[in-house]
Amino acid sequence: MTTAALIVAGGRGIRAGTGDMPKQYRRLAGKSVLSRTLEVFLGHPAIDRVQVVIGAEDSRLYADAAPQHDRLLSPATGGDTRQESVRRGLAALAAFNPRHVLVHDSVRPFLSGALIDRVVHALAGSDAVVPLVPVSSTLKSISPNGKVGATVPREGLYAAETPQGFDFAALRAAHERAAAARLNFTDDAGVAEWAGLVVSVVHGEAGNVKLTTAGDIATAERRLAGEAALQLGEVSVGTGYDVHALGPGTSVTLGGMAIPHDHGLVGHSDADVALHALTDAILGALSDGDIGQHFPPSDIRWRGAPSEKFVAFAVERVRARGGRIAHIDLAIIAEAPKIAPHRDAMRRRIAEICGIAVERVAVKATTNEGLGFVGRREGIAAIATATLRLPTGDSP
Repeated sequence: MTTAALIVAGGRGIRAGTGDMPKQYRRLAGKSVLSRTLEVFLGHPAIDRVQVVIGAEDSRLYADAAPQHDRLLSPATGGDTRQESVRRGLAALAAFNPRHVLVHDSVRPFLSGALIDRVVHALAGSDAVVPLVPVSSTLKSISPNGKVGATVPREGLYAAETPQGFDFAALRAAHERAAAARLNFTDDAGVAEWAGLVVSVVHGEAGNVKLTTAGDIATAERRLAGEAALQLGEVSVGTGYDVHALGPGTSVTLGGMAIPHDHGLVGHSDADVALHALTDAILGALSDGDIGQHFPPSDIRWRGAPSEKFVAFAVERVRARGGRIAHIDLAIIAEAPKIAPHRDAMRRRIAEICGIAVERVAVKATTNEGLGFVGRREGIAAIATATLRLPTGDSP
């Protein structure tokens, strides 16, 4: 016994305010709406095949959104109405002859696996299943003159959601009959009801919203941002310090930048005190040792090595923990050379190495007012602070 999912993604989404971009291809937190919907069905063990119905002009958009998956079939081309698109999708699925089919709106990306479970389980004893949520708002009817006509009792009223589940053969036959009769319905449960099928009910989900307007999409963005913030709910801060002596040379490497100077920095690698301090700051926030532990100066492999390799290593350790760098603050202590002319380029380079926005990188510079080894121009020091966001419960 097989169960297929039919994802209806042929609409144009004019009300969503996305211009020429259909709303199902609009990106939410880096992924398209359709991609998020497909992930739920392709990741569910009860779904054996997934068929998507797309608009005739959307093949390129679909190719960018659809993952490579052995259960995802080649897309079918939809029609002028949702009902016609479903009919064509059912025809495309006929070659696989599934026992059951779940029909779902592509612009409902927040359904849960539990909702799919409820629909699939209910199909064991029914030819049609629809998830419903009770209407909670007060309902009003409007008269032709634009005035409130009456308050409509909401007792016994429910809003229908998708996925709606069906016996595949029964739904396909009902759609063919409706097409022949030139009748149009707003959902597949309506087609089933008209064809005489008994439609069972399961509990829907209030969060399984349909993204219809620009406001819906903005709300979805905020929802995903909030969920991401909860997942990365713990803040961890690390501090790093490094110093290198000045010696012969014509430039110093600071923050990944070669800066002309009448001396050079002396060290086993390129002696970039700024990136060394930053590496230690990131590792410190992870409670993951220090630069000397991971890149010992006794190891010939690191002789003259660019220090960006050390930072990239630390950044990868953050990613492996499922975290991200929230902010970097770097202070360079030197009498010379002047850092200000190179500050913005240094910020961009550090942001590039760390894979974060340049707005998350601060670079400052100060002198030691002629005091100590820095004041005597014997060396350059750096202090770095790294702020990480790590998954809840994973912070050191």
